[in-house]
Amino acid sequence: MRPSAALPARGGARGHLVDLRPLTESPAFARMWIGGSITGIGSQMTIVAVGLDIYARTQSTFAVSLVAAFALGPMILFGLYGGVLADSFDRRKVALLSATVAWATTAGLAAFSWSEAEPTWPLYALITVNTVASTMVGVARQAMVPRLIRRELLPAAGALGGISGGLMLTVGPALAGVLIATVGFAWTYTFDVVLFVAAFYGLWTLPSLRPEGTPGRPGMRAVVDGARFLKRAPNIRASFLLDIFAMTFGNPRVLFPAIGAVLIGGGAITVGILTSAVAVGTLVLGIFSGRLGTVRRQGLAVGVGVGVYGATILLLGVVLLLAALSPVAVSESLDDVNWVALIAACILLAASGAADSVSMIYRNTMLQASVPDQMRGRLQGLFTVVVTGGPRVGDLYVGVLSVTALLWFPPLLGGVVIMVAAAVILRVQRTLRAYDALDPQP
Repeated sequence: MRPSAALPARGGARGHLVDLRPLTESPAFARMWIGGSITGIGSQMTIVAVGLDIYARTQSTFAVSLVAAFALGPMILFGLYGGVLADSFDRRKVALLSATVAWATTAGLAAFSWSEAEPTWPLYALITVNTVASTMVGVARQAMVPRLIRRELLPAAGALGGISGGLMLTVGPALAGVLIATVGFAWTYTFDVVLFVAAFYGLWTLPSLRPEGTPGRPGMRAVVDGARFLKRAPNIRASFLLDIFAMTFGNPRVLFPAIGAVLIGGGAITVGILTSAVAVGTLVLGIFSGRLGTVRRQGLAVGVGVGVYGATILLLGVVLLLAALSPVAVSESLDDVNWVALIAACILLAASGAADSVSMIYRNTMLQASVPDQMRGRLQGLFTVVVTGGPRVGDLYVGVLSVTALLWFPPLLGGVVIMVAAAVILRVQRTLRAYDALDPQP
């Protein structure tokens, strides 16, 4: 690993703004970041579209949550194996092959929608394969980042990733809501097929990036070796556990179609607004992330960020409870919207996005700075399974509880669970509280 020193704080007002040096110093990183950002907008658009498509066909929040249930097992399996492949072969080629599969399934969604077929199972099958392939792309891409930039710029790269994610989650869902309401599902999926081309540009132009040292052999032994390393890495393990609690109990997105239909009103437009609100917080935090690179107690920052995230989700549950008790009549028309509840929910979701972004930046930095390159793909695979698997377990958690028709209950309970979990983990895991960016230890 490269030797590292703490980055001095940049002076003046510019010191509070995002550090662009990863983009200016590494053209390869810049191309990958731009391509991933454009592709991500389309991917988020499709995720929202599939949820609305299934809800329109079934009128069931539980049916929407099954998208998560069907994808979870394959995503965990191939997320882990994707990490093994990233530690065994050229990471650029692994990412390109996975991106090709993801693009093909997006084209399949468009073709199915244009056919006007009625069954829902092809939607489940295609989005499951798409999710698996996208997970493998993410594993390989994140494992490549420390090879493209200096270690001391990793927090800045994480902040740029937050901005990218904010753009994806802001533009993608909003665009999905507008396109679905105006031209329908088929054109929405087709637009994503076109946007996906950017991923190939960002990955194709990368240099060859084989793992440093002796490459591992793909197989179960390599997965076990990764798990053994995680067992010896208390700080990385604790950061994973914090994220599991946050993403499992604090992910209300499955509720959004029902909230837009019967609780706040506004239909598909409200779904797009609520989903985008999370990204607005992520985007704003990323823009004003200039000082994040000077923080040394990054483990403590992860725990505090998760605790604040839990508080915002709890308050969202309170807002939804008050909306349920409100006498304001709502419908899927924009003429019948509980605007007070919608604005309050957007503010809290934006705050949750900012808090989650802080914890995400430092989790990524800790993993990329403290894990050896020859093991980074497998640990990134485990991390990606947590990041993408947690929300899908959360979708199922929300879907099951929402059967009671109490749409406010899952976020209210989930917020409490997250806050308690963050406090307990920070209390018990002393090495996480003491983690020092100048001496990164896994």
